[in-house]
Order: sequence, then structure tokens, then C-alpha cells
Amino acid sequence: MRKNIVAGNWKMNKTLQEGVALAQELNAALVADKPVCDVVICTPFIHLASVTPIVDSAVIGVGAENCADKVSGAYTGEVSAAMVASTGAQYVILGHSERRAYYGETVEILTEKVNLALANELTPIFCIGEVLAEREANQQNEVVAAQLASVFHLSAEEFGKVVLAYEPVWAIGTGKTATSAQAQEIHAFIRSLIAEKYGKEVADNTSILYGGSCNPTNAKELFSNPDVDGGLIGGASLKVADFKAIIDAFKA
Repeated sequence: MRKNIVAGNWKMNKTLQEGVALAQELNAALVADKPVCDVVICTPFIHLASVTPIVDSAVIGVGAENCADKVSGAYTGEVSAAMVASTGAQYVILGHSERRAYYGETVEILTEKVNLALANELTPIFCIGEVLAEREANQQNEVVAAQLASVFHLSAEEFGKVVLAYEPVWAIGTGKTATSAQAQEIHAFIRSLIAEKYGKEVADNTSILYGGSCNPTNAKELFSNPDVDGGLIGGASLKVADFKAIIDAFKA
């Protein structure tokens, strides 16, 4: 049975001290009122070693926002999957639309990152999704299918360790909003591609998160869709009240 997951992506926000305080506040809230879904917080690299030991691993998983496509070596400024894992983190976001757009991450680069994450027993939260021009040209299906090449080389057993996150890039900070029906439609399409590649059982067990401006107001409606298994949350994950409201959408 696939898991419902709400994952926070802090992006480049919060100093170390602010991040520790946020993690402590969220931890207290979720220990007091246990979630019915899995909860993950993905933090900047410098937070990982400090945040991982202070949260209750029974209620909060911790992840990085990225990792390198190399094992180790003379790659100044990079952080390897092994380094991420050494902090006690269990997850890593890979292929986020911002990494693809701003840092030129390709299918080939992301294939290496996925392989290294799995080799270090990290769960990839692998992001796919189309930009506005692609959506307006009705190319979203072709775009996500092409991006899945970075995980579709895996064996069925390996793929079973991957969480997918669909990001309608055109609905993030543009004033445009993906409807619940649009989210369900493409999540169902993504699941159909997995079924074609790996079979229905693997597809049914794959968690596919929605990553397009999910907030306390629309979370319940989005999560009620049969193929939407939670959310990858940006700005709303930086406020405990908002993030918890999204997490609690699974309770109703």
C-alpha cells in the first residue's frame, strides 16, 4: 500500500538557528498531535546534522534538497549523497524545477544523482513537471514522460524506493493555479506510465506528491484525489501552523 506523504522543502531559507527552532516547534506540534501521514522536512545542507537528532524519527523524516552527481573528489562546493546520509537524513529531493531551470540539471545528471542516492540508502523525492509554455502547448505528458527517464532505468525493486513529486512549474508564483482535476489527470497519467514500465502493482504502490502551491486552503481537495498521495510543500512549510494544517488535511 502506498504511503501518504507531506514533505516540506525549505529551499534557501532560515539560518541554522532559525531552522533548528522551526524543526523543534514542528516536532513538538506533531508529537502532541500525531499525523496520519508520513511527514518529511527537507532542509539546506548546513541544517541536516543539527536538525536530524532533535526531531522524533517516528513522526518526522529529514532530507536534503539536493546532492551531487559524483561520489567524492575535487568538486568544490558540492555535497555528496554519502555526506547527506552521514547526517542521519533519510531523503533527498532530486530534479526540482529550480535545479533544472537555474542549474541546468539534465536527465543524465539526474540519473547519476538518483543512482548515488539509492546507493547510500536515501529515498529520492524525484520531481517532474512542465513549464507554462509546455502546458499551453499541451505538451505536459511528453515532458513528464521524458523526465522520468532519470528513474525508469531502475529495476522494479529500486524504483519501489522512489517517491515522485509532480510540479506544475507554471502554477508556482505565476498567479495561475492548477485545479484539483488537472492535478488528478496528470497524476493518473504518471501512474499509467509506471504501470506500463513496471506493472500495476508497482504503480499502485508508488507515492506521487503534488508540488504546485499546495496550501491549507486547497490541501484537502487536492489530497482527496485518488492519485494524489500528498504534497511537496514550499513556502507553507516555513510556518508550523500552515504546514500542520496541510498535514492535518489527511485527518478529515
